[in-house]
Amino acid sequence: MPADRSPLAAAPADAPRGPDRRQFVAFGLGLFVVGAVPLAARRRPQLVRRSLPVMGTIAELAVAHADPRYAHAAIDAALAELQHVERTMTRFTATSDVGRANRGAATAPVPVAPATARVVAEALAWADATDGWYDPAIGGAVALWDVTHRHEPPPADAVERLAGRALHRAVEVGAQRGEAVLRFHDPDASVDLGAIAKGYGVDRAVDALRRWGIGHALVNVGGDLHALGTAPSGDPWRIGIQDPDDGRRLLTTLDVADAAVATSGTYLQFFRHRGRRYHHLLDPLTGAPRATAVRSLTVRADSCMHADVAATALFGMPAAAAARVLARRAPGAEVLLAV
Repeated sequence: MPADRSPLAAAPADAPRGPDRRQFVAFGLGLFVVGAVPLAARRRPQLVRRSLPVMGTIAELAVAHADPRYAHAAIDAALAELQHVERTMTRFTATSDVGRANRGAATAPVPVAPATARVVAEALAWADATDGWYDPAIGGAVALWDVTHRHEPPPADAVERLAGRALHRAVEVGAQRGEAVLRFHDPDASVDLGAIAKGYGVDRAVDALRRWGIGHALVNVGGDLHALGTAPSGDPWRIGIQDPDDGRRLLTTLDVADAAVATSGTYLQFFRHRGRRYHHLLDPLTGAPRATAVRSLTVRADSCMHADVAATALFGMPAAAAARVLARRAPGAEVLLAV
């Protein structure tokens, strides 16, 4: 699956184990920089950090625990969940659930894992709630633009052929002989879960950490972040949002506890052609990069899946309409920043 946000560099190996309130335990200068305050106790937990390439970006985890070996084992379990989601939901391999569906679901029902069916159904629900402002079935247009490799726009007739098709309505999540299946009722439908699968993977990773009894952790996958509990001190984790005009600076900081935050932006994946910038967030109505003055949108929600899909599904949408969609699909979620 494509990287919707920039990878975050790992913290330096010689970073202090117990930073004070003024210090960041930094994952890097991506969309997020995260900070934590250590536990003031006799046996202070260490903040154990790991990073791994996954889902076209970098997964970074920080777990607070007094036993580093136990923390690493918990992180192993969380990373395994992320890798499983990638294997089943990426569109870039022919053997994943999504890859098999994109090849064959227009001719016959394709069996998929229940989790894949659930994520596709959730993506389609967001497409319906936004009246097609977001469409997870425009994988063909995403592949056509391929902004990380292109240097000029694709042919206009190829773009127009995929524009305004409401292809999400052609995707059906069903069942056959007790198995979840996907059916496509239009051969141009092609599922791309890049706006939701990473968030779902983060939620799965956080669930794995909970099963290991971890109460204080951060999981970040390319800008989709879940703060598990609070920082060990009991204070919220501090999250920094990257300035879209200067990747070396923070636009603002947020305090987050037991919640998910996701940011989408037009300033990380794009190419320039004849003085114009073409970014990766496509408008299903035009089949081309969305025309909007918004460059960065940050959403907070109870689950990272909701924060992730909302950050893309609501991108460029008028504030009142975005609030209505959030109230319908993710009660309690909110747009924190739109710049």
